[in-house]
Amino acid sequence: MIRHHIIPGLARPISPSSHAVIVDGWVFMTGQLGRDLDEPDGALFDGITAQTEQALRNMDRVLQGLGGSLANLVSVRVFLTEFDRDYAAMNAAYGAFFPVDARPARTCIGVTGLVKRALVEIDGIARLG
Repeated sequence: MIRHHIIPGLARPISPSSHAVIVDGWVFMTGQLGRDLDEPDGALFDGITAQTEQALRNMDRVLQGLGGSLANLVSVRVFLTEFDRDYAAMNAAYGAFFPVDARPARTCIGVTGLVKRALVEIDGIARLG
């Protein structure tokens, strides 16, 4: 069974999508930006560090809405608009969210642009149960 989720209390995704879709305990998450889900029309946070931290906090809120947390992440994709400039700072911010011995698999990709001119977007796959 496929279940589509819009998490109560969170701003709707910018794109026409669900926050997450669950299939057999696997959670496929829509990408998150460095925006405050409590003030979705506000400006994005300033800088790669703040946007990375906020995107991960947003992912955690989505997972908490489904009964999980970042600890349930299996795989993550990170999209950067300024790869060479921001990769090291993004890694430092990202790494602080996960124990060294329990980090999800990850791919990091340089892209030419993201919605709202974001510097970073992060999506992921998690497993519940």
